[in-house]
Amino acid sequence: MGKRIYVGNLPWSLNDASLQELFAPFGNVVSAEVLIDRTTGRSRGFGFVEMDSDQAIADAIAGLNLKNIGGRQLTVNVAQPRKN
Repeated sequence: MGKRIYVGNLPWSLNDASLQELFAPFGNVVSAEVLIDRTTGRSRGFGFVEMDSDQAIADAIAGLNLKNIGGRQLTVNVAQPRKN
């Protein structure tokens, strides 16, 4: 497994700190970032979380995928490498 997690369908109100808090119970969060639209300054509705162990990633995916947060059902899985 990679060390980076894709998190989709985030509530618009979620920020980097609250994303980190959401994943903290599953292990050490190295970084958490909600992507922001450059034009509007609003959340794009997805982000990435980096964790320090494969076990923490597996636990987070198992615990949060399809979980309802802020009225939205999260999509949580291992991040795929960016395509050109």
